[in-house]
Amino acid sequence: MSNRKRTAVLATAAALAGSAVWTAAPAAMAQVVNVNYACQTPIGAKSAVSPIDIRSVRSGSGYRITMSWQKGVSSSPVELGAGSMKPSATIKLGGADSGTLNVTGSANQAAIPENTPIKINDLSGTYTPKKTGKVTFTAGVLTIKALGTTTTCTPGNNPGPSLTLDVTA
Repeated sequence: MSNRKRTAVLATAAALAGSAVWTAAPAAMAQVVNVNYACQTPIGAKSAVSPIDIRSVRSGSGYRITMSWQKGVSSSPVELGAGSMKPSATIKLGGADSGTLNVTGSANQAAIPENTPIKINDLSGTYTPKKTGKVTFTAGVLTIKALGTTTTCTPGNNPGPSLTLDVTA
């Protein structure tokens, strides 16, 4: 076989293999979205903008959804000792599905100094599709429980979805 024919055959095989990989990949679109949180804290109202990333990993018949904060959203006037701050949040579902997904995470492993932005650990939950189609995942309410108090942070800027998944019920 001539080099020219061999090259053409290899190029065609590579193109076909690439398209097979492309069609086998799950249809997901993720983007980091800036969320302007308005927080009601025990010492008054605070606000902060944090870029939010929502990712998914297939897990059995559902998906493990992980929500990540790129920046802190509030601060405390006193040090929060290790293990004293427990975050949770909701993710709004849209598109082919509706409702909310609750996501939780571990308490802070290290102490958070006073007047320092509170970095939220990754929060995760499991989503099982109820309907077939494109489902969007948008940052919802963040709740921070610390030292017997509760801080509630609500998105004030109507953020867009951080993740869109094409799912099958």
